[in-house]
Amino acid sequence: MLGKGVVGGGGGTKTPKPSFVSYVRPEEIHTNEKEVTEKEVTLHLLPGEQLLCEASAVLKYVQEESCQRGVCGRLVCTDFKIAFLGDDEPALDNAETQFKNKIIGENDITLHCVDQIFGVFDEKKKSLFGQLKKYPEKLIIHCKDLRVFHFCLRYTKEEEVKRIVSGIIHHTQAPKLLKRLFLFSYAAAAQSIIATSPKDHTVMFDTLKDWCWELERTKGNVKYKAVSVNEGYRICERLPAYFVVPTPLPEEDVRRFQGHGIPIWCWSCHNGSALLKMSALPKEQDDVILQIHKSFLDGIYKIIHRPPYEIVKTEDLSSNFLSLQEIQTAYSKFKQLFLIDNSTEFWDTDIKWFSLLESSSWLDIIRRCLKKAIEITECLEAQNVNVLLLEENASDLCCLISSLVQVMMDAHCRTKTGFQSLIQKEWVMGGHCFLDRCNHLRQSDKEEVPVFLLFLDCVWQLVHQFPPAFEFTETYLTVLSDSLYIPIFSTFFFNSPHQKDTNMHRRQLSLPLTQPKSSPKRGFFREETDHLIKNLLGKRISKLINSSDELQDNFREFYDNWHSKPTDYHGLLLPHIEGPEIKVWAQRYLRWIPEAQILGGGRVATMSKLIEMMEEVQSLQEKIDERHHSQQRLQAEAPCLLRNSARLSSLFPFALLQRHSSKPILPTSGWKALGDEEDLAKREDEFVDLGDV
Repeated sequence: MLGKGVVGGGGGTKTPKPSFVSYVRPEEIHTNEKEVTEKEVTLHLLPGEQLLCEASAVLKYVQEESCQRGVCGRLVCTDFKIAFLGDDEPALDNAETQFKNKIIGENDITLHCVDQIFGVFDEKKKSLFGQLKKYPEKLIIHCKDLRVFHFCLRYTKEEEVKRIVSGIIHHTQAPKLLKRLFLFSYAAAAQSIIATSPKDHTVMFDTLKDWCWELERTKGNVKYKAVSVNEGYRICERLPAYFVVPTPLPEEDVRRFQGHGIPIWCWSCHNGSALLKMSALPKEQDDVILQIHKSFLDGIYKIIHRPPYEIVKTEDLSSNFLSLQEIQTAYSKFKQLFLIDNSTEFWDTDIKWFSLLESSSWLDIIRRCLKKAIEITECLEAQNVNVLLLEENASDLCCLISSLVQVMMDAHCRTKTGFQSLIQKEWVMGGHCFLDRCNHLRQSDKEEVPVFLLFLDCVWQLVHQFPPAFEFTETYLTVLSDSLYIPIFSTFFFNSPHQKDTNMHRRQLSLPLTQPKSSPKRGFFREETDHLIKNLLGKRISKLINSSDELQDNFREFYDNWHSKPTDYHGLLLPHIEGPEIKVWAQRYLRWIPEAQILGGGRVATMSKLIEMMEEVQSLQEKIDERHHSQQRLQAEAPCLLRNSARLSSLFPFALLQRHSSKPILPTSGWKALGDEEDLAKREDEFVDLGDV
């Protein structure tokens, strides 16, 4: 077994099809037209959602069947999603509860989740956009969560093909106005929905009190102060209404250049050192204005260099670190490894998969981010030096690095509510341009730059290396990444707090996450997926990452010394960043590829097979000695593992009940608390509304 076949542990093992789902070939569709019209499946619409167009007699191909067979049904497009409604939807076994999304179904694609659309004309695959003169016989949709859908339109009525294809292209590819997002339609129609805060609520940082609370929590209130100078966004629309600055800084300085050139507080260390960020002053050609800028900055630096601030180290992320173009290019190459059309394509790329992974540079970018965060951590922790992060707008790499440092140094940020509060503080209130970086409006002059996804991938590396240090699992992070493309919650659909407050006329749900109860078996799912990467993929990737830029001498001792001691999961965390330790986030990137899954789930599958073989030998012996009693003994001795493991796959919970569905289930809005296996089958997933925005 080579290449990516062992990444997800599948080794080419295909997921068996449910016996009660009717799979048909394209040429068989027309024979079932009368039967189809008699049992159409109901389309469930959200408040404010409207049906735009639909087509019947559409075949959704099964991916692992090399697109030769599939399920017949209707393809519909609303102003929220594209949905496929199979004509032969199976009824679920009441004894087993599916881990399903409460907002979108297994065969639903939100319009914002569509990445590219292709059509097949005379067996040739072409990208679709704009007005079409000829319509395809087959439609292929690549999604941003890396799902791939194939729809055969050969037996669909011509007028319906024109409407559905044109509708999908227009509503997913054409530029949009902000007010036309489904977010606003849903907000207007769902007035009765009341956001209830959980017991341990997420701090939203939209009041002065929230910032004062954070200052007090981190013991930073001696040297820093929360200010309301931007209340009502009267100084700068880029900054939040409230933020924290050094105590001696006059408020007039904040007003002077609309918040540019001002050191803004992010977090304080236990020893008194602090992490700050600053956006650059506007570029000017006029010598007089340049001199004014220089004098202004000199005054700012004098303030933050004199007691009690002592020494400040400056990190210019705009010139000495990653560029947004590097991130965009790397991810564009990286995601192509997982957008697999069929089994044949999967195995065709298997031999060169690792070289393609290396050439994408995505894993190396993750390593560089973690390395930079370690460098800053060493300055704060070991040298007791303040660190000032510089960036043009302080809203991309500043958000990324400051958040990583806090996750490494502050155990509170590794709890569910702490992590959500961190995202709210550093990303939402920090002015990260989610609308532009995700290109939700499909502007032709913008490309998607997944800075937030890069952050989640970096956090996943930490969760993977130190699972006991976190109150959440990798499933939490996967769900959070999917939520970027669900236009119901306002968290990830605006460029700044001002833009959100201006356009959202009422407070609305934010952060579509859940808060499952803590469980002693939190690592159950982790063990199923991660050991495959640890034992196989990690060894291969060690050759791919260029480690020539060794950790600098001034903190190599700090790094080595920390790793030589037992880990305090409630204290500082420093991730391993050597080549073998940076791994592919298998759950997020490989979950939709059947060949990368093991039915039964990782170690569970291995143990299950061994026990089956042992029982077979035992059974033969017992048939000779005690033929009449063998069945009773087998039932008594069979471990409960065999009863449960068949329900799971190595990518549980996204591929949960394999005998019910040949495709994984996407829980983007909620999931189960990972507890006992019996509980997993019985309890319904929770959906907790986190905070108001």
